[in-house]
Amino acid sequence: MKFNLKDSLKDLMGTKKTPDKTKKDGSTKAKRVKLVKLDQQQKITGQKIRRERISIKNDKAVRISKALSMSGVGSRRYCDELVAAGKVLINHKLATLGQKITKNDQIDVFGKRIIVKWQDRLARIIIYHKPEGEIISRSDPKGRTSVFEKIPILKNTRFKAIGRLDINTSGLLIFTTSGDLANHFTHPRYEVEREYSVRIYGNELLPEQIRQLKTGVKLDDGIANFTNIVKLDGQNEDSKNHWYQVILKEGRNREVRRLFEFFNLTVSRLIRTRFGPINLPPRLKRGQYYELNEIEVSQIMQKFGLDLSGNKKTIDKGLTK
Repeated sequence: MKFNLKDSLKDLMGTKKTPDKTKKDGSTKAKRVKLVKLDQQQKITGQKIRRERISIKNDKAVRISKALSMSGVGSRRYCDELVAAGKVLINHKLATLGQKITKNDQIDVFGKRIIVKWQDRLARIIIYHKPEGEIISRSDPKGRTSVFEKIPILKNTRFKAIGRLDINTSGLLIFTTSGDLANHFTHPRYEVEREYSVRIYGNELLPEQIRQLKTGVKLDDGIANFTNIVKLDGQNEDSKNHWYQVILKEGRNREVRRLFEFFNLTVSRLIRTRFGPINLPPRLKRGQYYELNEIEVSQIMQKFGLDLSGNKKTIDKGLTK
């Protein structure tokens, strides 16, 4: 699923959009597509992976925020806020931040018993080609279109968005049921690469500006830089638009845009084309999504040292790629 930026420049610069499915009530839904056709042996391997169950020991302990998050209560941050606000009880006592629980503990949130959904089976991963104009939130007081509305399967609250794209940014968006996988993608200490195609309007970057963007410039929230930046080939030299491919290893708010704004350059289009080992497939058009098959999910988990369910401790089940 390699995304060739050079060959796909015309698509990035504005081909016609793939229409969404329109319901009778006027709402639109993203289209689910199949990108990979498995042969018979791959199907057998996929079925074997899907049947696997990870043994959860009675004394296995996890943080309360993780347990609540994987049970569909909300994000880990939100669950931490519930704990801090005194809304969570463990065995009839107020929970504390960072407290760990096991399968033998009783959990209550807002006075309601929570059945912890321990992750004992293959995690799920969905990739979506997000168009501009959609937000990444389950609710919005302004009534803007949410990616969670566009993809019905995401009504399952165990799905989490890995990182964020602002409303004016399009491209690769990843969802997963594994909190640990999401953490490995997004936590700064793992330095997972994000790759973007950037269109700026006006003058192209000068060599000295490119050097500064790679060595680091000072933004309001600290020093930031691209690990790589190149101008894409195949562009009209007379055009006022200039396309670049940039790579960075963190995801601060509007970081790509702010790095260009440091030189008073306006980003007129921003597309995420890769996040870590996952590329935006060229066949996945705007408004379409794809769920990775069992073999693809297994390979992603192996790259991050996670077991099939997406937990930190790798358990060898004798499966082959």
